[in-house]
Amino acid sequence: MRFGHFFYPMKFDDSRDDQAIQECLDEAELVEALGFDAIWIAEHYFTGECVYGDPLVFASAVAVKTSRVLLGFGIIELPLHNPVRVAMQTALLDNLSRGRLVVGTAKGSNYNAFEYIGFGSDPALGAAQMEEAEELLVTAWTTDNVDFRGQHWQVSFPSVRPRPYQKPHPPLARACINRESIIEMARIGRPILLRGRSVNSVAADIALYRDTMAGAGFDAQSIERNLDQIWVWREMHLADTDDQAMAEFLPANYRAYSIMQDYRARWNPKEFPMSRQAPPVQRDGYADYPDPDAAENLVGSPRRVAEQIDQMRKAGIRNLMLTNRGLMSRAATHRSLKLLAEQVMPQFRDA
Repeated sequence: MRFGHFFYPMKFDDSRDDQAIQECLDEAELVEALGFDAIWIAEHYFTGECVYGDPLVFASAVAVKTSRVLLGFGIIELPLHNPVRVAMQTALLDNLSRGRLVVGTAKGSNYNAFEYIGFGSDPALGAAQMEEAEELLVTAWTTDNVDFRGQHWQVSFPSVRPRPYQKPHPPLARACINRESIIEMARIGRPILLRGRSVNSVAADIALYRDTMAGAGFDAQSIERNLDQIWVWREMHLADTDDQAMAEFLPANYRAYSIMQDYRARWNPKEFPMSRQAPPVQRDGYADYPDPDAAENLVGSPRRVAEQIDQMRKAGIRNLMLTNRGLMSRAATHRSLKLLAEQVMPQFRDA
C-alpha cells in the first residue's frame, strides 16, 4: 500500500496566515522524511477552507521543498480555470518536480456554489464544460500548432512551453462521487480518485471500476495498472489511545463542518442548489471494533487504525490520501503523522 498526506488546512480566522502556510511547507518536508509516498493538494477559496488558497502556486513551493514524493491535485476545479493556462502551469510544475506530478480534476465543488460565483462562473458549467476542458488540457500538453474549436473554447497557438517533464503528459485522474462517473471513467480507462465512505462501499466502487474496464475491452495489464493509481481520501488522526484521538479530532472536525455549513447557508445563491454535506460521524458512530459498513474515519490508536487499514487492504484499496484538515495543534498533528509512519505504515509496505 501507498500512503499520501492530503493538505486540506482549514484556518477560518485571518490572523497569521503567513505562519500557517509556512507550517504547511514544514509539514511537507516532515512527511517526506517520514516516508510518505505522496502529498495531495486541494482547491477551495474565500473562507480559509484551504489556507493557501491557490493550489497551483502552493504546489510549486511544495515541489521545491521536496525531492521524492508524488505531488497530486485532489482536485483542480477545472470550471474555475482556463484549460490552456492550467496546461502551462502544470507543465511547469511537472518540470519543477522532475516528473512527480499527478493531475486530479473534477467538475468543481459539490457544496460551495459561492466559489463559482466568486470567480464570475456558474455551477452548471462544471458538468457542461468538463469533457471539453480535459480534451483541451491534453491537447495543449501534447500538440504543436494547436487549433482547437470547441463549444466553450476556441483557441490557436504554437505550443505550450515548457513541455511536460513526463511523456506524453502527467497522469490525469478524475475524482468520482457516484456510480455513473466511475463507469464513465472506467470505459475510457481514466484513473480515478475516490472519497472514502465505508470500506465496503469503496470496495464496491473499485469492483465496479475494474469490471467496467474489463467489459470495455481493456486487458488485464491495463486494468491492474489503473487499479494501482486509484487513491482513496480519508480523514485521519492518531493518538496513543482511541479515546484520546477521538476527543482531539471529532469535536474539531464537527466545528469545522458547522462553520462551512454556515458559510454555505449565507453565500450559496438559492438559484444554484448544491448537494448537502452529511455531518461527520461522532463518537457513538464508532464501534469497539472498526465496522467496514460504517463511514468511520481513520481515527484512533495505532492498533485501531491498523485494523481499519487492514480491512481496506483486503477490500482492494491500495493507496490512501489522509488528512486531519489542519484542525489539530501542530504538536498533535506531528505526533499523529509519526505514529502512523512508525507504527502503522510498516505493517502494509509489503502487503
